[in-house]
Formats: sequence, C-alpha cells, structure tokens
Amino acid sequence: MFNIILFNPEIPPNTGNIIRLSANTGINLHLIKPLGFKIDDTTLKRAGLDYQKDAKFFIHDDFDSCIKSIEFKNIYALTKFAKKSYSEIKFTKSDCFLFGSETSGLPENILKKININNQLRIPMISGSRSLNLSNSVAITIYEALRQNSFNNLV
Repeated sequence: MFNIILFNPEIPPNTGNIIRLSANTGINLHLIKPLGFKIDDTTLKRAGLDYQKDAKFFIHDDFDSCIKSIEFKNIYALTKFAKKSYSEIKFTKSDCFLFGSETSGLPENILKKININNQLRIPMISGSRSLNLSNSVAITIYEALRQNSFNNLV
C-alpha cells in the first residue's frame, strides 16, 4: 500500500485533512518531527473529524528513522523545483510520497537523498508560489490510486 510522508507539517487543519484522506483510502501516514502543533490540537481534530481513530499514522523523530520503518519500492518527493510532473510516472502500490512543510517545503539535505528522477512537481501557472499541502497530497494520491484501479476502494 502507498505511504504518505509529511516532513515537518506546520498547519493543523492541513494535517487533519490528510489524516481524513488517509483514513478514507487506507493509506499509511507518517509525520516527521518537529510538528508545528500538538497531536491533540483542536483544529487538527476538527479538520480530521472522527477519522483520526481510523487512520494509520505514525510519528517519527527524523527522516532516516521514518524511511527505515517503511517497506517501499520508490520514494517520490513533491517539490515545485522538480522538472518532471507527477503525471509522467507510473506509480506502484508500494510507493511513498514525501511532502514538505507548508512554509518552507523540503529542505535541500532531504531532497539530496531522493533520486532526481523521483522528484516531482504538480504543474501550476508561471509565478505561482505553491498549492495547499492537503490539496497537493490529495491530487497526488488520487492519481496513484487511479493508476492502480483504486485498490479495492468503492
């Protein structure tokens, strides 16, 4: 199954929305510290509604310990600086998707650990700064699910 990795997420409602997405798709969610909120934050719970109990999510101290805990075929980093679009890839069920924080994205030291061919972007008009994190995760995950016949989702 796919894995979503959020590197230093900062905004509770975004993570709450992604928890909800994770619960509704059966995809594991990994959060890498530091988090910009407490896991019992009211706005996180509000955005995630009651889905937090159904989501499979894990909190990791750092990127390396997160990666060591997951079995995967490929890891894809989503960054606006990538040359390749996410729609150019054929995703497999054991792929991981790495997203950076809302204000600073993925740091260079983390991007260097990801093969340049696995750094992907979501197309936007020229001069755009960024898309919302939870929207970016949803766009990418639903493309991966679509390519894999929605993995028995109804």
